[in-house]
Amino acid sequence: MAFASPPVTREDRAAHADKEVKASVSDTQRAFIEFVLDHYVKQGVDQLDIEKLAPLLKLKYGSIKDATATLGAPADIRRVFIAFQRYLYEKVRAA
Repeated sequence: MAFASPPVTREDRAAHADKEVKASVSDTQRAFIEFVLDHYVKQGVDQLDIEKLAPLLKLKYGSIKDATATLGAPADIRRVFIAFQRYLYEKVRAA
């Protein structure tokens, strides 16, 4: 029955994920999530691959060292990067 539902755009999925993570992450983590979501909307699901994490961190912060200084330990950054993605694929209503 998935075909009976209207498709959900990446924009709608990103807005839903952004709304859901607001209360559960710090402001700096949220800024990074918003950055990743922007890339997801513009370039597609490949931006969510764990292999893209380091390049995205370098793009946003200039270096991994600067990213960890801002966001915390690498394990925490990885956890946040993976955790918010579940909200992209929850049941999201098309706008």
